[in-house]
Amino acid sequence: MEIFEPLPENWPLLSERAELEAVQGEVMDRLWKEGWRHFGAQFFRYSLMWQEERWKRVFPLRLSLAAWKMSKSQRRTWRRNEDVEVQVEPAQPGGEERDLFHRHKERFRDNVPENLEVFLGEQPNGIPCECRQVSVRLEGRLIAASYLDVGKRSCSSIYAFFDLEESRRRLGVFTMLAELAYARERGLDFYYSGYATVEQSPYDYKKEVRGIEWWPWRGGWDVLSESSATVVPDEEANEEQGGR
Repeated sequence: MEIFEPLPENWPLLSERAELEAVQGEVMDRLWKEGWRHFGAQFFRYSLMWQEERWKRVFPLRLSLAAWKMSKSQRRTWRRNEDVEVQVEPAQPGGEERDLFHRHKERFRDNVPENLEVFLGEQPNGIPCECRQVSVRLEGRLIAASYLDVGKRSCSSIYAFFDLEESRRRLGVFTMLAELAYARERGLDFYYSGYATVEQSPYDYKKEVRGIEWWPWRGGWDVLSESSATVVPDEEANEEQGGR
């Protein structure tokens, strides 16, 4: 009788954590490049995750801002939201953001986050680095928000949530596009969009961004494409789509 599913072969095994409260921008750039992410002062990186009752191979993603261009689908999403107001300000979430966060988390069945501070910490803009909030409003009402850490030459998306009644707007994608536009305006080089998995997962939409790069924990960063031998769809996995 097998109790544990065998680990994937030929995949680096990595699981590290650290606590850092104040990090300079150039150091954040290096940490993101090496696959580190953080929630508040808690930094982490890992190459495997247990999801949907199986091990999945995890890898970090980034996008070269100089090379990025919207796809046809992304342009449609951008046009679909021409009637909204987008603001980018220092991250200072309040009651409005927390209420929307708690409504949004109802979409999750597993690993349901307790509160927004799980991802942002108690002082998001400053610990461990600069953090910006992207707010999307429709006739004054907050319908989506996302959070973006900023280093010296790169940035990293932390979390996004939106009004489930406005799902036709694809607000998870739209906030990512707004973050990309902001990062390009600031003249940054790279946008780190978090992790994805080799196997199919709720985060597959991140792999569909044109020109996205991946790092398999050794060698250099490379463009992720259908020809990448190790990154293939898993037809047996759950096809449910989730947000970042």
